[in-house]
Amino acid sequence: MKVELENRKLEQAANLLFHLALKGKQSRHRTKFIKLLQARIEEVEEQRIQLAKEHSNLDEEGNPIVKNNKFDIKDLDAFSKDLEELYDEKMVIEGGDYTSMLKTLKEVLLTCEVEFSGKEAVLYDYLCEQFEGGENE
Repeated sequence: MKVELENRKLEQAANLLFHLALKGKQSRHRTKFIKLLQARIEEVEEQRIQLAKEHSNLDEEGNPIVKNNKFDIKDLDAFSKDLEELYDEKMVIEGGDYTSMLKTLKEVLLTCEVEFSGKEAVLYDYLCEQFEGGENE
C-alpha cells in the first residue's frame, strides 16, 4: 500500500487526524502517521526558508536582508514559482513497516462518522482519495 500527500496539505492532514477520537491501535497508528507528517512538515519549512534566502537581496556581507522578520525577496515571481514547486511535491509513504499503519488509517478514514464541512470536508475527501488510490500499490 502506498499513500502520496502533497506538501501543501500535510499540516492540515495532521490537524484533521489529530482531532479524531480514536483509541487503541487506531490511536497508536494515527500518532505514528502524524509523527511522519510532522517530520516532513519541518523539512518543508526548512526548504522554504532556504528558498527565501536564495531569492533575497543581500547585504554588504552577502547575508540575506531581513525586514520586519521577513526576507527581502528580490524577485517575488521566481520565489513564488519555486515555492509552488516545493508545495506541489508529494510525500510518499509506502509498504514495509508502514503497511499496517496505512491500512488502519484507511479504515479509520473510510468508516469515520464525524461530520465535516467546508475546508475540512474537502481535505477529508482528499485524504480518502489518497488512501483509496494507494490500496493496489
